[in-house]
Amino acid sequence: MSSPEALNTTFDVRFYETDALRHVSNTVLVGWFESAREPIFRIFNPTLALDNWPLILASYQVDFHAQIFYGQPVTVKTFISRIGNRAFDVYQEVWQNQNKCASGTTTMVHFDYISQSAVPIPDEIRSALDVYLKDKSDATP
Repeated sequence: MSSPEALNTTFDVRFYETDALRHVSNTVLVGWFESAREPIFRIFNPTLALDNWPLILASYQVDFHAQIFYGQPVTVKTFISRIGNRAFDVYQEVWQNQNKCASGTTTMVHFDYISQSAVPIPDEIRSALDVYLKDKSDATP
């Protein structure tokens, strides 16, 4: 399998994202992860039209590896780690100063809000997601 593409999104750490311990609050990473998933959202819905939104979040997990500090940008690397019939996992890493500071996995479900049920991921979307498919065991150390 060839090396997958990463979707890289860079954020400037804003002062208000820090806490009394002088590092980025752990709640901030979930927002960064969601923002960095926008290119994945566009695979399903190129205009991001909310009246025809095709995804729902099923779960997320974040692991913290090192502190993140104000004053240096961070990069969120986004991959797909699993593609199922109706759901897929997005694996993401937060990097600052060449250090992996956090990683996380979000499970997204292809969802029909009218029927209120999960629906199969179409083959053309599955192919577009395949470009970013990365085994989590091959995650960057």
